[in-house]
Amino acid sequence: MGNPKRTVRKNKKSRKRRRRRLIGFFLVYELVVIAITTPLLVFYGPFTDVRNMIVNSAMLTFSHQYIATAFLSKDKINQIMAESKSGEISGDETENQSGVTIEHRNDKGIERYDIPGSKFDGYILEIKDPTRIKIGYTKKLGQVGEKTSEIAQDHNAIAAINGGGFTDRASNGAQWVGTGGIPEGIVISDGKSINSVNSSEKMSSVAAFTASGKLIVGKHSLNDLLNQGVTEALSFQDPLIINSKTVSVDAVGLNPRTAIGQKADGTVVMLVIDGRRGLKLGATLKQVQTILLQRGVVNATSLDGGSSSTMYFDGDVINNPCDWNGERTVATAIYVKP
Repeated sequence: MGNPKRTVRKNKKSRKRRRRRLIGFFLVYELVVIAITTPLLVFYGPFTDVRNMIVNSAMLTFSHQYIATAFLSKDKINQIMAESKSGEISGDETENQSGVTIEHRNDKGIERYDIPGSKFDGYILEIKDPTRIKIGYTKKLGQVGEKTSEIAQDHNAIAAINGGGFTDRASNGAQWVGTGGIPEGIVISDGKSINSVNSSEKMSSVAAFTASGKLIVGKHSLNDLLNQGVTEALSFQDPLIINSKTVSVDAVGLNPRTAIGQKADGTVVMLVIDGRRGLKLGATLKQVQTILLQRGVVNATSLDGGSSSTMYFDGDVINNPCDWNGERTVATAIYVKP
Protein backbone atom coordinates (compact mmCIF):
# COMPACT_ATOMS: atom_id res chain seq x y z
CA MET A 1 0.00 0.00 0.00
CA GLY A 2 1.41 3.39 -1.03
CA ASN A 3 2.31 6.24 1.28
CA PRO A 4 -0.76 8.59 1.38
CA LYS A 5 1.41 11.64 2.22
CA ARG A 6 3.61 11.02 -0.83
CA THR A 7 0.50 10.68 -3.00
CA VAL A 8 -0.85 14.02 -1.72
CA ARG A 9 2.48 15.72 -2.47
CA LYS A 10 2.47 14.29 -6.01
CA ASN A 11 -1.07 15.52 -6.56
CA LYS A 12 -0.12 19.01 -5.34
CA LYS A 13 2.90 19.12 -7.67
CA SER A 14 0.75 17.94 -10.55
CA ARG A 15 -1.84 20.65 -9.87
CA LYS A 16 0.92 23.29 -9.69
CA ARG A 17 2.32 22.15 -13.05
CA ARG A 18 -1.15 22.27 -14.62
CA ARG A 19 -1.72 25.73 -13.13
CA ARG A 20 1.61 27.00 -14.50
CA ARG A 21 0.85 25.56 -17.93
CA LEU A 22 -2.59 27.17 -17.86
CA ILE A 23 -1.16 30.55 -16.87
CA GLY A 24 1.49 30.22 -19.57
CA PHE A 25 -1.16 29.39 -22.16
CA PHE A 26 -3.23 32.44 -21.27
CA LEU A 27 -0.16 34.71 -21.32
CA VAL A 28 0.75 33.50 -24.81
CA TYR A 29 -2.88 33.87 -25.88
CA GLU A 30 -3.00 37.46 -24.58
CA LEU A 31 0.25 38.33 -26.36
CA VAL A 32 -1.05 36.92 -29.65
CA VAL A 33 -4.32 38.84 -29.31
CA ILE A 34 -2.46 42.07 -28.51
CA ALA A 35 -0.05 41.56 -31.42
CA ILE A 36 -2.97 41.12 -33.83
CA THR A 37 -5.38 43.75 -32.53
CA THR A 38 -2.96 46.60 -31.73
CA PRO A 39 -1.98 47.30 -35.38
CA LEU A 40 -5.65 47.04 -36.39
CA LEU A 41 -6.65 49.57 -33.73
CA VAL A 42 -3.77 51.89 -34.62
CA PHE A 43 -4.23 51.88 -38.39
CA TYR A 44 -8.00 51.35 -38.71
CA GLY A 45 -9.39 52.47 -35.36
CA PRO A 46 -10.53 55.89 -34.13
CA PHE A 47 -7.07 56.99 -32.95
CA THR A 48 -6.17 59.05 -36.03
CA ASP A 49 -3.56 61.19 -34.24
CA VAL A 50 -1.67 58.07 -33.15
CA ARG A 51 -1.97 56.60 -36.65
CA ASN A 52 -0.70 59.78 -38.29
CA MET A 53 2.27 60.02 -35.92
CA ILE A 54 3.29 56.40 -36.55
CA VAL A 55 2.87 56.68 -40.34
CA ASN A 56 4.91 59.88 -40.54
CA SER A 57 7.59 58.53 -38.21
CA ALA A 58 7.89 55.32 -40.24
CA MET A 59 7.89 56.88 -43.71
CA LEU A 60 10.57 59.44 -42.88
CA THR A 61 13.12 56.69 -42.28
CA PHE A 62 14.63 54.23 -44.73
CA SER A 63 14.63 51.27 -42.36
CA HIS A 64 11.07 51.21 -40.99
CA GLN A 65 8.72 52.17 -43.82
CA TYR A 66 7.32 48.63 -43.76
CA ILE A 67 5.49 49.50 -40.51
CA ALA A 68 3.13 51.69 -42.55
CA THR A 69 3.22 49.95 -45.95
CA ALA A 70 2.23 46.60 -44.42
CA PHE A 71 -1.16 48.00 -43.38
CA LEU A 72 -1.96 50.97 -45.61
CA SER A 73 -2.02 51.64 -49.34
CA LYS A 74 0.44 54.04 -50.94
CA ASP A 75 -2.38 56.49 -51.69
CA LYS A 76 -3.55 56.45 -48.07
CA ILE A 77 -0.01 56.98 -46.78
CA ASN A 78 0.49 59.92 -49.16
CA GLN A 79 -2.82 61.41 -48.01
CA ILE A 80 -1.88 61.13 -44.33
CA MET A 81 1.54 62.68 -44.90
CA ALA A 82 0.09 65.54 -46.96
CA GLU A 83 -2.49 66.33 -44.26
CA SER A 84 0.25 66.41 -41.61
CA LYS A 85 2.40 69.02 -43.34
CA SER A 86 2.72 72.67 -42.43
CA GLY A 87 5.06 75.48 -43.48
CA GLU A 88 5.36 78.86 -45.20
CA ILE A 89 6.63 77.77 -48.63
CA SER A 90 7.09 74.69 -50.79
CA GLY A 91 10.43 72.97 -51.23
CA ASP A 92 10.58 74.01 -54.89
CA GLU A 93 11.81 77.52 -54.15
CA THR A 94 15.46 78.41 -54.76
CA GLU A 95 17.79 79.78 -52.12
CA ASN A 96 19.18 83.27 -52.63
CA GLN A 97 22.94 82.71 -52.54
CA SER A 98 23.59 86.45 -52.46
CA GLY A 99 21.96 86.42 -49.02
CA VAL A 100 24.94 84.48 -47.64
CA THR A 101 28.37 86.09 -47.23
CA ILE A 102 31.31 83.96 -46.10
CA GLU A 103 32.77 86.04 -43.26
CA HIS A 104 34.94 83.54 -41.39
CA ARG A 105 37.16 81.92 -44.00
CA ASN A 106 40.18 80.15 -42.45
CA ASP A 107 38.56 80.39 -39.01
CA LYS A 108 39.19 77.05 -37.25
CA GLY A 109 36.52 77.65 -34.64
CA ILE A 110 33.86 75.06 -33.81
CA GLU A 111 31.30 75.70 -31.09
CA ARG A 112 29.21 73.00 -29.41
CA TYR A 113 25.76 73.51 -27.87
CA ASP A 114 23.68 70.85 -26.11
CA ILE A 115 19.88 70.93 -25.99
CA PRO A 116 18.58 68.84 -23.07
CA GLY A 117 14.83 68.37 -22.92
CA SER A 118 11.96 66.26 -21.63
CA LYS A 119 11.02 64.98 -25.11
CA PHE A 120 14.43 64.77 -26.78
CA ASP A 121 18.10 65.66 -26.37
CA GLY A 122 19.81 67.63 -29.12
CA TYR A 123 23.38 68.47 -30.08
CA ILE A 124 24.62 71.35 -32.23
CA LEU A 125 28.00 72.06 -33.79
CA GLU A 126 28.63 75.42 -35.43
CA ILE A 127 31.52 75.52 -37.91
CA LYS A 128 32.69 79.04 -38.73
CA ASP A 129 34.45 78.31 -42.03
CA PRO A 130 32.10 76.44 -44.41
CA THR A 131 34.91 75.50 -46.79
CA ARG A 132 35.98 72.91 -44.19
CA ILE A 133 32.80 70.90 -44.90
CA LYS A 134 33.41 67.73 -46.91
CA ILE A 135 31.49 64.65 -48.00
CA GLY A 136 32.90 61.28 -46.97
CA TYR A 137 31.68 57.86 -48.01
CA THR A 138 32.25 54.24 -47.14
CA LYS A 139 35.47 52.68 -48.39
CA LYS A 140 33.44 49.68 -49.62
CA LEU A 141 30.97 51.67 -51.69
CA GLY A 142 28.18 49.50 -53.04
CA GLN A 143 28.93 46.69 -50.61
CA VAL A 144 29.14 47.62 -46.93
CA GLY A 145 28.74 50.91 -45.10
CA GLU A 146 30.95 52.40 -42.41
CA LYS A 147 30.07 54.06 -39.13
CA THR A 148 30.03 57.84 -39.16
CA SER A 149 32.92 57.89 -36.70
CA GLU A 150 34.92 55.55 -38.96
CA ILE A 151 34.38 57.76 -42.00
CA ALA A 152 35.47 60.73 -39.88
CA GLN A 153 38.59 58.93 -38.70
CA ASP A 154 39.40 57.88 -42.28
CA HIS A 155 39.79 61.60 -43.06
CA ASN A 156 41.28 62.75 -39.73
CA ALA A 157 38.14 64.86 -39.30
CA ILE A 158 37.50 66.94 -36.20
CA ALA A 159 33.72 66.49 -36.50
CA ALA A 160 31.11 64.64 -38.54
CA ILE A 161 27.43 63.78 -38.82
CA ASN A 162 25.78 61.01 -40.77
CA GLY A 163 24.81 61.95 -44.30
CA GLY A 164 22.30 61.07 -46.99
CA GLY A 165 19.93 58.25 -47.74
CA PHE A 166 20.99 54.79 -48.77
CA THR A 167 19.55 51.50 -49.92
CA ASP A 168 19.72 48.96 -47.12
CA ARG A 169 20.59 46.01 -49.29
CA ALA A 170 23.35 43.40 -49.19
CA SER A 171 25.40 42.44 -52.25
CA ASN A 172 23.25 39.31 -52.61
CA GLY A 173 20.11 41.45 -52.93
CA ALA A 174 18.74 40.86 -49.41
CA GLN A 175 16.77 43.88 -48.16
CA TRP A 176 16.89 45.56 -44.72
CA VAL A 177 20.12 43.89 -43.68
CA GLY A 178 21.64 47.04 -42.21
CA THR A 179 24.74 47.21 -44.40
CA GLY A 180 24.31 50.82 -45.56
CA GLY A 181 26.64 50.39 -48.51
CA ILE A 182 24.64 51.86 -51.41
CA PRO A 183 23.99 55.63 -51.34
CA GLU A 184 20.80 57.07 -52.83
CA GLY A 185 20.86 59.84 -55.41
CA ILE A 186 23.72 62.25 -55.99
CA VAL A 187 27.04 62.04 -54.16
CA ILE A 188 29.84 64.50 -54.97
CA SER A 189 33.13 64.52 -53.08
CA ASP A 190 36.08 66.80 -53.89
CA GLY A 191 34.32 67.85 -57.08
CA LYS A 192 33.88 64.31 -58.40
CA SER A 193 30.60 62.46 -58.86
CA ILE A 194 30.92 59.29 -56.77
CA ASN A 195 27.54 57.64 -57.11
CA SER A 196 26.27 56.73 -60.56
CA VAL A 197 22.79 58.16 -61.23
CA ASN A 198 20.40 57.17 -64.00
CA SER A 199 20.68 60.58 -65.63
CA SER A 200 22.80 63.66 -65.09
CA GLU A 201 19.55 65.63 -65.42
CA LYS A 202 17.61 63.60 -62.82
CA MET A 203 16.49 65.79 -59.91
CA SER A 204 17.37 64.92 -56.31
CA SER A 205 16.89 66.75 -53.02
CA VAL A 206 20.39 67.65 -51.91
CA ALA A 207 22.65 69.20 -49.33
CA ALA A 208 25.45 70.66 -51.43
CA PHE A 209 28.35 73.06 -50.90
CA THR A 210 30.01 75.18 -53.54
CA ALA A 211 33.77 75.66 -53.63
CA SER A 212 33.25 79.02 -51.93
CA GLY A 213 31.35 77.36 -49.07
CA LYS A 214 27.72 78.26 -49.82
CA LEU A 215 25.03 75.69 -48.99
CA ILE A 216 22.59 74.70 -51.74
CA VAL A 217 19.41 72.85 -50.79
CA GLY A 218 16.31 71.62 -52.64
CA LYS A 219 15.96 69.64 -55.85
CA HIS A 220 18.82 69.82 -58.32
CA SER A 221 20.34 67.67 -61.05
CA LEU A 222 23.96 66.56 -61.13
CA ASN A 223 24.67 68.85 -64.09
CA ASP A 224 23.02 71.79 -62.34
CA LEU A 225 25.17 71.31 -59.24
CA LEU A 226 28.41 70.97 -61.18
CA ASN A 227 27.55 74.08 -63.23
CA GLN A 228 27.07 76.00 -59.96
CA GLY A 229 30.54 75.03 -58.79
CA VAL A 230 29.44 72.45 -56.23
CA THR A 231 32.30 70.33 -54.90
CA GLU A 232 30.49 68.45 -52.11
CA ALA A 233 26.95 67.04 -52.19
CA LEU A 234 24.69 64.20 -51.11
CA SER A 235 20.98 63.41 -51.33
CA PHE A 236 18.14 62.88 -48.92
CA GLN A 237 14.74 64.57 -48.59
CA ASP A 238 13.18 67.98 -49.10
CA PRO A 239 14.72 71.09 -47.50
CA LEU A 240 13.64 72.52 -44.16
CA ILE A 241 14.38 76.22 -44.57
CA ILE A 242 14.89 78.37 -47.68
CA ASN A 243 15.75 82.07 -47.42
CA SER A 244 14.78 82.07 -43.71
CA LYS A 245 11.29 80.68 -44.48
CA THR A 246 10.06 77.29 -43.30
CA VAL A 247 9.31 74.70 -45.95
CA SER A 248 6.11 72.67 -45.66
CA VAL A 249 7.13 69.54 -43.71
CA ASP A 250 5.73 66.77 -41.53
CA ALA A 251 4.62 68.31 -38.25
CA VAL A 252 3.69 65.06 -36.50
CA GLY A 253 6.18 62.18 -36.74
CA LEU A 254 8.68 61.81 -33.88
CA ASN A 255 12.13 60.47 -34.77
CA PRO A 256 15.82 60.92 -34.11
CA ARG A 257 16.91 63.62 -36.56
CA THR A 258 19.97 64.91 -38.39
CA ALA A 259 20.03 68.25 -40.22
CA ILE A 260 22.46 70.79 -41.63
CA GLY A 261 22.02 74.50 -42.25
CA GLN A 262 23.88 77.73 -42.87
CA LYS A 263 23.69 81.21 -41.35
CA ALA A 264 23.91 84.45 -43.33
CA ASP A 265 27.59 84.82 -42.32
CA GLY A 266 28.41 81.39 -43.76
CA THR A 267 28.58 79.53 -40.43
CA VAL A 268 27.43 75.93 -40.86
CA VAL A 269 25.08 74.48 -38.23
CA MET A 270 25.03 70.71 -37.72
CA LEU A 271 22.15 69.35 -35.64
CA VAL A 272 21.49 65.84 -34.30
CA ILE A 273 18.53 64.91 -32.10
CA ASP A 274 18.32 61.67 -30.15
CA GLY A 275 15.14 59.63 -29.82
CA ARG A 276 13.50 56.22 -29.36
CA ARG A 277 14.74 56.00 -25.79
CA GLY A 278 12.08 55.61 -23.11
CA LEU A 279 9.72 58.59 -23.20
CA LYS A 280 12.13 60.57 -25.40
CA LEU A 281 10.93 59.55 -28.86
CA GLY A 282 12.61 62.32 -30.84
CA ALA A 283 11.49 65.47 -32.64
CA THR A 284 9.20 66.46 -35.48
CA LEU A 285 10.68 68.21 -38.50
CA LYS A 286 8.73 71.27 -37.41
CA GLN A 287 10.67 71.26 -34.13
CA VAL A 288 13.92 70.88 -36.08
CA GLN A 289 13.00 73.95 -38.13
CA THR A 290 12.33 75.94 -34.97
CA ILE A 291 15.71 75.04 -33.47
CA LEU A 292 17.56 75.97 -36.65
CA LEU A 293 15.73 79.28 -37.04
CA GLN A 294 16.61 80.11 -33.43
CA ARG A 295 20.27 79.58 -34.35
CA GLY A 296 19.93 82.08 -37.21
CA VAL A 297 19.95 79.58 -40.07
CA VAL A 298 18.76 80.90 -43.46
CA ASN A 299 18.96 77.67 -45.51
CA ALA A 300 18.77 74.11 -44.21
CA THR A 301 17.86 70.56 -45.11
CA SER A 302 17.24 67.32 -43.28
CA LEU A 303 19.57 64.35 -43.52
CA ASP A 304 18.97 60.68 -42.77
CA GLY A 305 17.53 60.27 -39.29
CA GLY A 306 16.32 57.39 -37.15
CA SER A 307 18.97 54.88 -36.16
CA SER A 308 21.45 56.58 -38.51
CA SER A 309 21.52 59.86 -36.55
CA THR A 310 25.07 60.29 -35.24
CA MET A 311 27.31 63.19 -34.26
CA TYR A 312 31.07 62.78 -33.89
CA PHE A 313 33.26 65.47 -32.34
CA ASP A 314 36.84 65.62 -31.13
CA GLY A 315 37.38 61.86 -31.17
CA ASP A 316 34.05 60.70 -29.72
CA VAL A 317 30.44 60.08 -30.68
CA ILE A 318 28.72 62.68 -28.51
CA ASN A 319 25.07 61.71 -29.01
CA ASN A 320 23.33 58.41 -28.23
CA PRO A 321 22.46 56.58 -31.47
CA CYS A 322 19.36 54.41 -31.08
CA ASP A 323 20.50 51.47 -33.20
CA TRP A 324 20.57 48.20 -31.25
CA ASN A 325 24.32 47.99 -31.84
CA GLY A 326 25.06 51.64 -31.08
CA GLU A 327 26.34 53.40 -34.20
CA ARG A 328 25.00 51.87 -37.37
CA THR A 329 26.81 51.70 -40.70
CA VAL A 330 25.93 54.32 -43.32
CA ALA A 331 26.93 55.09 -46.89
CA THR A 332 27.89 58.75 -46.49
CA ALA A 333 28.78 61.34 -43.88
CA ILE A 334 29.42 65.07 -43.73
CA TYR A 335 32.70 65.79 -41.99
CA VAL A 336 34.77 68.80 -40.98
CA LYS A 337 38.38 68.73 -42.05
CA PRO A 338 41.03 69.83 -39.52
